[in-house]
Amino acid sequence: MSEKLAPVRVRFAPSPTGRTHLGSGRTALYNYLLARQTGGQFILRIEDTDQRRYVPEAEQELMDSLHWLGLNWDEGPDVGGPYGPYRQSERKGIYLDYAHQLIEQDKAYYCFCTAERLKAVRAEQMRLKQPLQYDGTCRNLSHQEALDRVRNGEPHVIRFKTPHSGAITVHDYLRGDITVENSSIDDYILVKSDGWALYHLAAMVDDHLMKITHVLRSSEWLSTFPLHGHIIRAFEWEEPVFVHLSVFLKPSGKGKMSKRESNQLIQDGYSIFIKDLENLGYLPEAVINWIALMGWSYDDHTEFFTLEDLVKKFSLDHLNPAPAAINFTKFDHFNGLHIRHLSQSDLAQRVKPFLLQAGLKVDDGKLLRIIPIIQERLVTLDDAVQVAGFFFKEELEIDPEELVGKNMNADESIQALEKAYQILLPLETINSETAEEKLRSLAEELNLKAGQLFGILRIAITGQAVSPPLFECMDIIGKETVLKRIEQAKNYLRDLEFDE
Repeated sequence: MSEKLAPVRVRFAPSPTGRTHLGSGRTALYNYLLARQTGGQFILRIEDTDQRRYVPEAEQELMDSLHWLGLNWDEGPDVGGPYGPYRQSERKGIYLDYAHQLIEQDKAYYCFCTAERLKAVRAEQMRLKQPLQYDGTCRNLSHQEALDRVRNGEPHVIRFKTPHSGAITVHDYLRGDITVENSSIDDYILVKSDGWALYHLAAMVDDHLMKITHVLRSSEWLSTFPLHGHIIRAFEWEEPVFVHLSVFLKPSGKGKMSKRESNQLIQDGYSIFIKDLENLGYLPEAVINWIALMGWSYDDHTEFFTLEDLVKKFSLDHLNPAPAAINFTKFDHFNGLHIRHLSQSDLAQRVKPFLLQAGLKVDDGKLLRIIPIIQERLVTLDDAVQVAGFFFKEELEIDPEELVGKNMNADESIQALEKAYQILLPLETINSETAEEKLRSLAEELNLKAGQLFGILRIAITGQAVSPPLFECMDIIGKETVLKRIEQAKNYLRDLEFDE
């Protein structure tokens, strides 16, 4: 049971080949939770040996995304640690040493086959409908002949010498024992011709040297899991606990979620990239809550979790290996919950950058007064621009047609605004206590429903048909601006009359 685990050492080991997405965030989260829960260490390791696909800015975005989520690591390329370096590109010689150990033990071999020969072999295997595997041409070279060819500078790779007979059984924490016939496992390349080790060797070596106790990684690695078991056992190392996490499916539930879907999502106000979610007005607390529950559950009814809650309640035993469909509607729900969970001062600080980015001049005192009447209405932080931007605008842009009250004409609407103006003019302050009853009486006097009058006033004062409570809005905006906006609304309506 994970609740009784001794302190673990876990690693999040991404490849900086692109942007940091939700799947990476969840893998990092589960590793972080297990480390914090057990009093262990959470390690960040950058697996950058694939130099062709390496994206220089990807590493910084990765670190920024994890920091934004609150997932801080104990050891890593930026903070150091006792088992560094933590970038695989700085460990090239280490992997070569271990590859040569395997060769000396006859558990790996040099392969000199050219790309052209391998392509021809594969084509023939396809024609004969045989398994697509290396045909073993260099497997049977004598050790001395292979060494001589290497010393003569002949290009080569290093392949693992997978046993031809028998089977291997590896254990996944979520799926149990997985047994695979060795004959179905290829002689995978461990070191490429340029001297760079592939994941299969580098990750196993690093996990051993960094004393990793639990490997939580994507189930996409299940296909090569038996190979990894062979490599670990070839060195006679202690095996970490392997936990292969579920993959994310598209919102439709059909097909694996991929980075290619991002363009359409961003048009809908969503993204699978963590950095985008920050810019779209989502809270890191909500992202954490949402992705935690895509593959794990505490019980059948609890859905609101803070990071602190998750550290206490997370359990490997409650992970679900089944693929999880990404549900952005649920994400919006969680973001709203976490926005309402914030203190008013905290929410004000988080909302302010979005208001400033929209070109609004934000008064901090006014913003703190606004927060209580908009907090329940926000789904994302950038909703504040639409919901409350009118508080900070000098002038409102209003379609005059919208100022015409329901079942009224422009002249009747002007008269209603004029009489409302006269009622509000002598008041020292405008709020529910000083103005609501008087304006309701005015509506009766004009033979209008209160909703008709208040609807015209709402458009005039906020520029919106839907807004926070009208009288709270007028109180915060202030008498002078309220009267000014009513005057402006009357002018809009007069222009409308003239045009007609």
